[in-house]
Amino acid sequence: MKRVGFLLKVKQDRIDEYKAHHRAVWPEMLDALSRNGWHNYSLFMREDGLMFGYFETGDGEAEDTFAAALESMSKEDVNKRWQDMMSPFFEIPEGAHPDSMMVELEEVFHLE
Repeated sequence: MKRVGFLLKVKQDRIDEYKAHHRAVWPEMLDALSRNGWHNYSLFMREDGLMFGYFETGDGEAEDTFAAALESMSKEDVNKRWQDMMSPFFEIPEGAHPDSMMVELEEVFHLE
């Protein structure tokens, strides 16, 4: 199991709407995340929209990497629809999907 941390930036004027969407994530999106090895997934946000995401990936059989987790989700139609809907909420180049703009953070410490 690999622990993954990443950063993204939500536009400050879209924070409330972004949070509302995440209080009602589509059930098929939740299923796709679970099916593709995204476990213990959490999002944290500062008041200015800087967001830290955390999830654990892998099951011991598949490659336990951030790239593999992203690749598996890229094959899901529901993920494409979700990314299309969420894209305008982020400070990213127009037309880019948020999942392609995640900046992975290096894990420097972990306490079991």
